[in-house]
Amino acid sequence: MLKNWKDFWKEEDGMGTVEIILIIVVLIGLVIVFKTQINQIVTNIFSKITTQSNRV
Repeated sequence: MLKNWKDFWKEEDGMGTVEIILIIVVLIGLVIVFKTQINQIVTNIFSKITTQSNRV
């Protein structure tokens, strides 16, 4: 029984999944915090694209 517990504790297969989930959670948190700034940047970029594409 103790050997099974030690083997389970040393198992690292699930660590990659946990790390990816934590990175996704942090990225979602950053998007939520900086939502207005991101929205302004994207709006400015698309307006520049629109005005500059009319020149071509």
